[in-house]
Amino acid sequence: MNELAISIKNIRKSFKIYKDKPVSMKEKFLKLRSNEYTNFEALSNVTLEIKKGETIGLIGHNGCGKSTLLKLISKILYPDSGSIDVDGRISSLIELGAGFHPDFTGRENIYMNGSIFGLSNKEIDGKIDEIIRFSELEQFIENPVRTYSSGMYMRLAFSVAINVNPEILLIDEILSVGDSNFQKKCYDKIEGFKNNGATIVIVAHDLGTIEKICDRVIWMDKGRIVAQGEADYIVNLYTQYMNEKFVERKQKEHVNKVEQLEVEIPKNTSVENNETLNDEFPEDIRWGNKEVEITKARMLNKKNEETDTIMAGEAISIEIDYKVNKTQDEYIFGIGFYTGDKMLVYGNNTEIDRLKLTEIDEKGTVIFEIPNCNLLSGNYKLNVAIVDKNHRALDFIKYYMDFTVVSNDKAVGVHSIDHAWKVK
Repeated sequence: MNELAISIKNIRKSFKIYKDKPVSMKEKFLKLRSNEYTNFEALSNVTLEIKKGETIGLIGHNGCGKSTLLKLISKILYPDSGSIDVDGRISSLIELGAGFHPDFTGRENIYMNGSIFGLSNKEIDGKIDEIIRFSELEQFIENPVRTYSSGMYMRLAFSVAINVNPEILLIDEILSVGDSNFQKKCYDKIEGFKNNGATIVIVAHDLGTIEKICDRVIWMDKGRIVAQGEADYIVNLYTQYMNEKFVERKQKEHVNKVEQLEVEIPKNTSVENNETLNDEFPEDIRWGNKEVEITKARMLNKKNEETDTIMAGEAISIEIDYKVNKTQDEYIFGIGFYTGDKMLVYGNNTEIDRLKLTEIDEKGTVIFEIPNCNLLSGNYKLNVAIVDKNHRALDFIKYYMDFTVVSNDKAVGVHSIDHAWKVK
């Protein structure tokens, strides 16, 4: 007995990406546009075996080849090379509503779409009441589908596809159909297929759903399989990778923004001794007598790069550039972290940490180092301040900058705590 539902061996699939594709016969005939193109390899040497009764999740960023692979399995597309063997009746929730005619009623389209899935009229007769009931479109079923909203259209298409009772179910990013109650019905139906031994291959960006439903997860990137294995392990691996990529992208954006601001500084502006222009803050955000002034503050990542996006668990530092306009008996530097909705998370200063500063240079930098940032994912705000020995504000800037933390810890709240569970 064959235990494999789907056997994929060394498949390749590429598409032609035209630089200036003709959009009409006239343009093509007169060569008004170029026929130059490049080959985009959507899948490259993909080999995969899926056992009967398995629920497989395909994850990866847009354009990695997930949907192309499903379309090859369902024979919507064909590979350039390699082979795909399928053992079982397939229902594809990919191009929902493909084959629907806008002028036909919902009922007529059920029969037409059902025949596309290989059902006879007699089989559809036995299922049509359940299809209509599942779609929740009873009062609209005799209306032409061109009068349906996009949600109604998709619900009807989903209901037809899901009631075919397939041996193999292919699902591509369509679990957001309808409202929350309808979505729950969809999940329950899929769970029923799984419990009855159907093979399911699902593409979704909702990693929580993938982790909950799937027995095994395939991580794809640039048309290749990067890793596969237990759902929780692969989802965590992929999440960490995507978090790192997100931080890298945000870091590049921040660098570009800083460079652009530097270009926009007027040429007649004097910037000396690492002193930069201050942003203007309203009085309710910035106050103090400016006897000691904050000229700039910045957050640095573990690579010593100025940033506004941090990977949790890594070292960061906060640098406060200052200028002394009037000598003080003592200088107290402080920082504070607030949530996006302005609730205090953490605050500290040199006095609390028993660092007594009575003599400092006229201009300089004070650094607050954090060897391991343990904030959870979220958007935060940074306060920076200088006060004298009587806690009189010299320069206090509330919400100096916004920053983002990306954490692999799935706990909720604002702070990650080292811990362990034990059962006695």
